[in-house]
Amino acid sequence: MQNIVIIGTGFAGLWSALSAKRLINLHNAQDSITVTVISPEPHLVMRPRLYEANAKDMKTPLTPLLEQSAINFEQGTVSAINASDKTVTLQNGDNVPYDRLVLAAGSRLKQPRIPGLAEHSFSIDTLADASAFERHLKNLASLPSTAARNTAVVVGGGFTGIEVAAELPSRLCSILGNDQDIRVIVVEQASEIGPELGPGPRPVILTALQTSGVEMTLGAGLAGIDAEGVMLSTGERIPSLTVLWTAGVEASPLAAQVPGEKDRLGRVIVDAFLRAPEVDDVIVTGDAASASTDDAGHDTLMSCQHAIPMGKFAGYNAAAGLLRLELKRYKQEYYGTCLDLGQWGAVVSEGWDRKVMYSGAETKKIKQWVNGTVIYPPVDAEEALNKADPELETVTLA
Repeated sequence: MQNIVIIGTGFAGLWSALSAKRLINLHNAQDSITVTVISPEPHLVMRPRLYEANAKDMKTPLTPLLEQSAINFEQGTVSAINASDKTVTLQNGDNVPYDRLVLAAGSRLKQPRIPGLAEHSFSIDTLADASAFERHLKNLASLPSTAARNTAVVVGGGFTGIEVAAELPSRLCSILGNDQDIRVIVVEQASEIGPELGPGPRPVILTALQTSGVEMTLGAGLAGIDAEGVMLSTGERIPSLTVLWTAGVEASPLAAQVPGEKDRLGRVIVDAFLRAPEVDDVIVTGDAASASTDDAGHDTLMSCQHAIPMGKFAGYNAAAGLLRLELKRYKQEYYGTCLDLGQWGAVVSEGWDRKVMYSGAETKKIKQWVNGTVIYPPVDAEEALNKADPELETVTLA
């Protein structure tokens, strides 16, 4: 019996498992090839939604879907990839052999050595982090009204920083009251907000943030944090009990254990079939992989918009390799962006130059549809397996 092992139950990991199983079923190879998913918990965290309120609810159970699809689930955390003997080692010491490995372990928020960052900041990187942040916000109501209590500092003006900063004014007002002098300040090292988003949607972003009362401190880095506020690289001090770190992500440390070249984010630079070039029985996908999306020189971003289709190609190619079928080249020529801008609305752009197509209050409905429907897997196993076909167009905008 041959075994496809998939590390991770994020978007890429789940769709890898479904895609591999779909191809195995199509070729009646269920008795010769198994699919095993390894993850700490059998659920999919809706990571793109962790900037929203009620973060504790932002997960969906996978046990019914995996069982109905005849996909094995092994609860555990992988600590080592042993490419030479084709096994992965779990933290409990168990070794799991594989014939094909799909690394879909995702990414994590970078934690640079800034004084006080670990002790005095929050993040929304994981479900536990976002839940802790939400508890902190609610607990603010029990504290005396001060400038520090009423001020939230969001460090990082990228995609995540913008979305959470746009949400915070209304969230803090609902907790602390509309009569409080609430401040939300985005601190961004670059000279422009949303540097990686480019100039296309920037005027809309600026209008939305300014309308919501969000302040921006640009061209400034974080020098240190203590229990009562932050010190910026410019020498400015901002009193705050709520400091949210969103500045930068990196690939899972497991990516470093896969032989081969890595990019600046620690991602494995994969070939056109999402294989690690130096160990072609290892496929890397989702946030752990850097792959070419088209013939115009664009590479994948760390987003579910790329992770979902990448997962489908990864799972297909893992199974196809064992079935001795032709592999499929990963391509994803369409790119779009849907950015939540809080009570103001949202902005939808298309193309890598992010040309604005829609913006404002009505556009918020598109973002809510994406967040609440599009990124969720089907409950029905047959539907999920059918949708795992890598040839089906996938557009999530998230």
